[in-house]
Amino acid sequence: MADLDRIDRAILRHLQADGRLTNAEIAKAVNVSPATCHRRTQRLFDDGHVAGVHARINPVSVGLGTLVMVGVVLDRSTPESFAELEAAVADMTELLECQLVAGEFDYLLKIRVRDIGDFNALHGRMLIALPGVRQIRTFFVLKEVKENAPLPF
Repeated sequence: MADLDRIDRAILRHLQADGRLTNAEIAKAVNVSPATCHRRTQRLFDDGHVAGVHARINPVSVGLGTLVMVGVVLDRSTPESFAELEAAVADMTELLECQLVAGEFDYLLKIRVRDIGDFNALHGRMLIALPGVRQIRTFFVLKEVKENAPLPF
């Protein structure tokens, strides 16, 4: 973040808190002119500091109230086996996130489904068919204590 000054960081914090703010609202909040704010905001987008602006949908309201975390252990730890698994999960719409991790698992998957029955169907249809998988460990989230927290910068 060496190339970001305090005004850039303030703009990012405001965008992170509420992506629907107008340029004029952000400019007023960070104490710069709307033209300066627009230029800086555009640069932050162009330089890749802002990956996107999205609405956060309430998963329960759209029938996806069950959050499941899945730990995946592969048979082999090779670039080819990692690439195979990553290609296989790329089009799984139920899969919200997939991270390659160090530790007990090779990958952690974050999945949203309607209920346990829905997850059971997904498990039987997709998860057990993933290439190179030796073991899958499933964790049903009982309560989401903190999610999508703003980045601390």
